[in-house]
Amino acid sequence: MATIQLTINGNQRSVDVDPEMPLLWVIRDELKLVGTKYGCGIGACGACTVHIDGIAMRSCSLPVGEVKNSAVTTIEGLSENGDHPVQLAWLEHDVPQCGYCQAGQIMTAASLLSNSPDPDDAEISASMNGNICRCGTYTRIHAAVKTAAQKLS
Repeated sequence: MATIQLTINGNQRSVDVDPEMPLLWVIRDELKLVGTKYGCGIGACGACTVHIDGIAMRSCSLPVGEVKNSAVTTIEGLSENGDHPVQLAWLEHDVPQCGYCQAGQIMTAASLLSNSPDPDDAEISASMNGNICRCGTYTRIHAAVKTAAQKLS
């Protein structure tokens, strides 16, 4: 066990955990931020995606000790009122069905648009690849990313 200082959603937090504990479990179990979801546990599905210094990363396979000097943003920190352009585009296109993967999808899309404000179809597909939606809403996800890009410009 070690005391690890983290910056989560702009707030300094201290946790007493094993530095090898996956960031996902620190976020969910220690900090009680449950928007980030457990999907596969091996970083393959994207449900656990958060931003580490603005870059989309899978939190289920990232040891918390590796992010102690980084800014971590979860879905709860993306916008205070759920009005980030990506979140608004998600609602406009009625993207979620079951909704389980959507936090990870939104976090991946937000990271893409912060680094590439006007992505073409190939960039969107490449960036969102690996975020699995069991309901198959990929066409709506793609359309929502395009709409969010327009809202951000």
